[in-house]
Amino acid sequence: MSFLLFQVRGKALLLIIVLALGGSFPMGCNITLISSPSPYIKRFINTSWTQRYGEAPGENTVTFIWSAVTSVFAFGALLGSVSVRWVTNQLGRKRAMICNNAVNIVAFGIMAACRVANSFEMILIARFLFGFTSGLGFNIHILYLGDCSPKKIRGTVTLSIAVLMSSGKLMGQVLGLSELLGREEWWNILLGIPVFFSIIQMVTLPFFPEAPRYLLIEKENTEQCKKALQCLWGPGDYKLEIEEMQVEKAALKGERSKTLLELLRDRSARWQLLTVLFIYLAIQFCGIAAFSIFAFSIFEEAGIPVDKIRYVTLGIGASEVLTNITCGLLIDRVGRRVLLWGGFGFMTIIMVLITLTLELKDYAFWIPYSTVGLIFLFVIFYGGGPAGVIPSLSHELFIQSYRSAAFVFMGILMWVSFFVLGFIFPFLLAALKSFSFIFFSCVCLAISLYLYFLLPETKGKTPLEISEDFKNIRLCAPSTVDVCLETRL
Repeated sequence: MSFLLFQVRGKALLLIIVLALGGSFPMGCNITLISSPSPYIKRFINTSWTQRYGEAPGENTVTFIWSAVTSVFAFGALLGSVSVRWVTNQLGRKRAMICNNAVNIVAFGIMAACRVANSFEMILIARFLFGFTSGLGFNIHILYLGDCSPKKIRGTVTLSIAVLMSSGKLMGQVLGLSELLGREEWWNILLGIPVFFSIIQMVTLPFFPEAPRYLLIEKENTEQCKKALQCLWGPGDYKLEIEEMQVEKAALKGERSKTLLELLRDRSARWQLLTVLFIYLAIQFCGIAAFSIFAFSIFEEAGIPVDKIRYVTLGIGASEVLTNITCGLLIDRVGRRVLLWGGFGFMTIIMVLITLTLELKDYAFWIPYSTVGLIFLFVIFYGGGPAGVIPSLSHELFIQSYRSAAFVFMGILMWVSFFVLGFIFPFLLAALKSFSFIFFSCVCLAISLYLYFLLPETKGKTPLEISEDFKNIRLCAPSTVDVCLETRL
């Protein structure tokens, strides 16, 4: 009720939607848009190469270029994520997001012209730029929205990032249908669709205020902070929220925003860094990225008819959206920790079953369809657990002076692992077939055990309180230590 009350009193709901148009929503689109037109892009690579060099490329050459097309997006996103600290410190959250959208427009122009120029290299350049804007825009989105959210409903508000990202994935799958843009003559326009959402954000975002926490803690402007809170959440003095920010500001003692190297050297933040390291690696190597990018190849391997694959992937996208919304009803009641380790635990079991059904697909006609059902279940537990919790947890783990550097660290983890997976998975799937999914199940098991035994709950706490909880973790504390955070170990 408090969430709905806040929404109708100010512009917060509109800001949530507008921020997503240049943040998590287009990133979700970019992840799934590449799957549907994959046969047409491979054919274009083959044709372009043949016309240029007078002979057809080998199968390995086409696979290599196709892998580069999928993985260069992650490389661009990595650079975008790394630049988030510098960009947001120089421009602030709002102006940084607006400038990011301008790069998207350039990327669309290159992608739209690649067929006329008969150049597969232009696809690589455009995908790189789309990756850059996705990585930068996604991190700004989390920073901006987290800095605008009251503590009581922070989990629900930041969960909108996951909901709108999965909605972006679904939009990419819908637009990829052959009845819409998933046709050979339209694939380059399809890959540039996210630019239209960026244009809408460029026009509307100037009418919203800068992030309140950024205004008070980093710009030291209490009056502008109060006005921003009133604009977003409706009339009120917001004394408690402002006092919470001032306590954090006082604890920082005027410290400037830290660099990534300073964050990595700080022993007081080592548990937060380890937690972020394990969770973000697990997100990429749990198998969900493979299902998103290579859905066409995976379902083809499972034995699903080619003309039905696009509709199956559409159903998976819808499942993730619905479970993200369900997570929104639970996250501020159940807590982050339970949803995380429970989600990864069930995903471990499901991935083992997927491996078995892929291996046995030729024994009965119904087995490929049971594989589809299991993948649906996997996506449901992913959307209701890790995908829904990560945006909130990412913002909560670090105090303000470390937050920008932490997002650089998270971006590096996310996109390096995404790049590695995007590049090697086509070869892994071709070589190991169904057994390539065993690795994913091992990753899910390992992270679920770590979260169950070590992650403290962050629900309803300020970043300063959460930081203290992590400092008090003891695995093998000496007998002289009287106070420690109780964990499962």
